[in-house]
Amino acid sequence: MSIQSRLKYLCTVIISILLLTGSWTASAQAVATDTAAIKSDTATIDTTTPHIEMGCHQLNIGFDIIRPVINAYSSDKSGYEFAADYYLKNEIYLAAEGGWGTSTVAYSDLKYNTANTFYRIGFNKVLLPREDAKDWGGMFMGLRLATANIQRSAATYTVTDSLWGNNSGSLAAKSFNGYWLEITGGVRVELYKGVMAGWNVRGKFMLNNKSFSDLSPLYIAGYGRGDKNAVFDINFYLSYAIRWKRHNS
Repeated sequence: MSIQSRLKYLCTVIISILLLTGSWTASAQAVATDTAAIKSDTATIDTTTPHIEMGCHQLNIGFDIIRPVINAYSSDKSGYEFAADYYLKNEIYLAAEGGWGTSTVAYSDLKYNTANTFYRIGFNKVLLPREDAKDWGGMFMGLRLATANIQRSAATYTVTDSLWGNNSGSLAAKSFNGYWLEITGGVRVELYKGVMAGWNVRGKFMLNNKSFSDLSPLYIAGYGRGDKNAVFDINFYLSYAIRWKRHNS
């Protein structure tokens, strides 16, 4: 099984576990509610979820710590990714991400460079209810819409033909945009007083792959292989959460 196939299988398993966990939690909550109703004649039980949205803002800012490691072991591409999310309400976070990267194609018969910036916007939804008002971690799923501005240098190529002879040429430099959709899922935990860490798996689906028909970028930072309509990826984030109390009028 290829590495890409293994990664696709792993992502599928992880997302399935998240969905099953959400369903199991919903069932468990229903049982807990019934039990509380039965015992209400002997004790008062508070089964409400902590109203975090009434007490505190949170802005979480971080970066992908695995990208510099990948850069160190790659001679033809590099990339950097940053992420931020803001707590709205009902365990929903507004998410914004971005970064940049470069790639170099230096084959014997094809040579060109690319560089791009990218931006994503979307949301995350925490799947498991909080047990405490100070609990900001948990499992989540989300959705992103992403765009990248890609700059490709002039490309030179050589076509080898034993019958008609070799033919060399070039393609002019080009600037174009890429658009894709992402489905995400992951886990985040608080390590110590605002310092958070977590991982995020992503299924990415290119929406305008026909824009790359003449010469696909080898690598698009934030997406992956430019010649693929769908790719899977994973991020490992280290972040810091800034929190402050709401002041209700």
